[in-house]
Amino acid sequence: MLPTLRASLPYTLALAVLAYFAFAFFTLEINQAWFVVIGVMLAGILVPVLVDVKGAAASPSVTRQEFSGDTATLYVGNLPYRANEDAVKELFSSYGAVKNVRLMKDRQTGRRRGFGFVEVSAKDAAKMINKLNDFEFQERTLKVREAKERQEDDNQE
Repeated sequence: MLPTLRASLPYTLALAVLAYFAFAFFTLEINQAWFVVIGVMLAGILVPVLVDVKGAAASPSVTRQEFSGDTATLYVGNLPYRANEDAVKELFSSYGAVKNVRLMKDRQTGRRRGFGFVEVSAKDAAKMINKLNDFEFQERTLKVREAKERQEDDNQE
């Protein structure tokens, strides 16, 4: 089930029940089953629109934590293969400012390799490592530590 649908389902059902009771008080010559159908249709149209408007109003403040200054790069291992950059950024943003997320993919298949790098504010890096190392994310236990610098091969000339 989609996360938006899962979040809006209780509201949809509640609105359908309220519409049923509202229409039930009218003494029209319509079968009560039609009231349920009308309530579900109204709720199915109104609730997703309201959830989208509410989500759009709340998301800029959460995802737009801009910062200036030093950054640190964190290695994130044991990522679920279905995880995407937005999900990882949302997880790390709850503990500090995130500048960039790079999830590694296999060059031949294009599938995710289960690890990536998150560029974060240097002052938030230690807190993120403490909070998210051994954290369960989408049924996998993450491994988070400070990324090591890439070693240049001395044999190439």
